[in-house]
Amino acid sequence: MNHALSTFDSAEDLAREAALRWLDAMAARDLFTVALSGGRIPKLLYAEVVSQASEDAFANTHFFWGDERCVSSTDEESNFKIAAVRLLLALKVPEPQVHRILTERGEAFAVQQAEAEICRIADLDEAGQPVLDLVFLGLGEDGHVASIFPGDTEAMETQAVYRAVTGPKPPPRRITLGYPALAAAREVWVLAAGEGKKEALGASLADDGDTPLARVLKSRTHTEIFTDFDLA
Repeated sequence: MNHALSTFDSAEDLAREAALRWLDAMAARDLFTVALSGGRIPKLLYAEVVSQASEDAFANTHFFWGDERCVSSTDEESNFKIAAVRLLLALKVPEPQVHRILTERGEAFAVQQAEAEICRIADLDEAGQPVLDLVFLGLGEDGHVASIFPGDTEAMETQAVYRAVTGPKPPPRRITLGYPALAAAREVWVLAAGEGKKEALGASLADDGDTPLARVLKSRTHTEIFTDFDLA
């Protein structure tokens, strides 16, 4: 089996366990690279991390993003802003350790800069993909992860670390990590909370699953999945 499924009684319990495990994982490495996600569950995760972290817990950690909306970094839709307000500022993470996607500079520049930064800090595999220590992924009700959506055939063909895409929901323009970078990561943790995600997760875990999450799972030897619902 290429994944482990952990079920919790609530989204809060899920976030608490993920926070504890994240803190333990960071403590085990001299340099730790993580890609954050957006959505509701990261807000709970960040609150748990802040409540449990020591003052120097993130001294060795560099922060990237699995995807970002092409909006201002101060926009309520910005994945960076979610983390900045609830995690980075609260823990006084030094600015050089925060590598946000510079969407205000235009898509082409933002993609190029994001790839350069992540490849400068993270280890690289033989194909030149960054080997992040941990990538957090949410799960859309259509089975999308990061900003890789169903029907994105280019995502299955490109070796780009980051690329600009159009999503089905506003704001439509996004920048996202690609499948190869998700496959290369040491750890990928999928945080899927809410009954609305149950069908998408079930479809992704099926042997013939064809959702973006299913493709990520099939590209890796192991992925951790955290849910607050019972698939059975």
